[in-house]
Amino acid sequence: MLNKIEKAETDVLVIGGGPAGCWAAWNAVSAGMSVILIDKGYVGTSGATAAGNTTTIYTKRGTAERAATVDQRLRLGQGFAEQAVVETVLDRTVENLDLLAHWGYPFPTYEDGRPYRGMLRGPDYLRFMRQKLIKARVKILDHCPAEELLLSDGVVAGAIARYRRGGEALAIHAGAVVIASGGCAFLSGALGTNNLTGDGYLMAAEAGATLSGMEFSAQYGISPAYSSVTKGVVYFWGTFTNEAGDVLGEAGDRQSAVAQELIKGSVYAVLDKAPPRLQEGFRRGQPNIFVPFDRLGIDPFTERFPITLRHEGTVRGTGGLKIDARAGTTVPGLFAAGDAATRQAMSGATTGGGGPNSSWAMATGSWAGEDAAAFVKALGPLWRSRTVHRVSAVAASDRGEANDTVADVTDIVKQQILPVDRGFFRTAETLTAASQSLNALWADETWRSRRNARVREAEALIATARWVTESALLRRESRGLQRRLDHPEQNSALRKAIDTGGTDHIWTSYVSLSPQRMSHAS
Repeated sequence: MLNKIEKAETDVLVIGGGPAGCWAAWNAVSAGMSVILIDKGYVGTSGATAAGNTTTIYTKRGTAERAATVDQRLRLGQGFAEQAVVETVLDRTVENLDLLAHWGYPFPTYEDGRPYRGMLRGPDYLRFMRQKLIKARVKILDHCPAEELLLSDGVVAGAIARYRRGGEALAIHAGAVVIASGGCAFLSGALGTNNLTGDGYLMAAEAGATLSGMEFSAQYGISPAYSSVTKGVVYFWGTFTNEAGDVLGEAGDRQSAVAQELIKGSVYAVLDKAPPRLQEGFRRGQPNIFVPFDRLGIDPFTERFPITLRHEGTVRGTGGLKIDARAGTTVPGLFAAGDAATRQAMSGATTGGGGPNSSWAMATGSWAGEDAAAFVKALGPLWRSRTVHRVSAVAASDRGEANDTVADVTDIVKQQILPVDRGFFRTAETLTAASQSLNALWADETWRSRRNARVREAEALIATARWVTESALLRRESRGLQRRLDHPEQNSALRKAIDTGGTDHIWTSYVSLSPQRMSHAS
């Protein structure tokens, strides 16, 4: 029952106001749907993209640049990226970037005056999209996090949300729902990720949705020890040293070399390989990288500074809700986009980084909006008369102030995931210990004595950590972001995806890749 709760109705409900959510809302309203867009924060300032600049991939099909980009995705995907998906994602990215230009978005230009569409300034981009949605009559509800989905005969039919300021619950009855709530960085402190706690994963899993690629979530970004900025491009021109000043070996990837040394002690970097012209370009293109240096009076191009690794999880990793060739999840009426959806077909077993992830958000967001609209049209007007029920057994009226142990619970989750010797490098021993601890937290009801947004976030963190841990335990090999010290080699027999799901009882299963993906396997 949904008594004593404010009610609303819309054709399409979009949960999450980052790039994927904005594109989903735009395409749904463009298809003639009424749309409500809700976000935990303020649409335009919350999320990873809003915190800085983001690269994009603007390459047209049939060009040498497109071929090189696709080849790179397939090579880095380590057997899991799919050429057809990469191509269609990049096609839609070109279309969307051209549409932004048509709308009047102020792209930068080359020195000869040609427009440069390989970079978007996050705050400007999302503020621009917000205004476009408002003019299109999308109803935006800021500071209104979703708590759970509504179902009707196994079909997703809306969601329960709650206003942060007043605490009032809102039941939104919808013909279709798009989850675009971002990934999960486990409150690591990485810039722009504090709101990204896996809420969408949990809501979808409670409704029966499947996740995939969760073991490919151990993405860590290099950042100054005193900064939250994990923009990694500048470190390609860096030299890394230990406390004694010895240069770290350059074999393998930078993150692994830094991670191995961080277990022993402090690590430092200096960006001494960047020529003056490139230094100037970095400062213009990624100014937020240099704010902490300037405040401390450090020249990062000539002076070494302490660095650390900050967990970025599925925000820059691969895992998320399993989708079809576009944006449909395994549950009718539910669509997923951006970091909320698994990027295995786009990025494989590795991080996509900025450009691929930005393109993925544009494309899947657009498809999610279009497909949600088509789903509603196929239902016809009778969807408004459906009987809906909550997924959770906990009524919204039971949700009040959380007790003081929620922070302790969150800290325990972070201890299982964030440390380099547990999250970056994995073993059966550390994973099994994490599994036992996380299962015990999930089963313990004492810290859930009162239910509010903090409790719900803690539940999402635990659930996401459990899917990550159980998937990593099942994959007994090292591949991409899955680094098993007890299984250091790739195993060609394990070139299969791992699906997972469930809440009270987590399940994991290998699933064969499509023949096309197998043909491009490394």
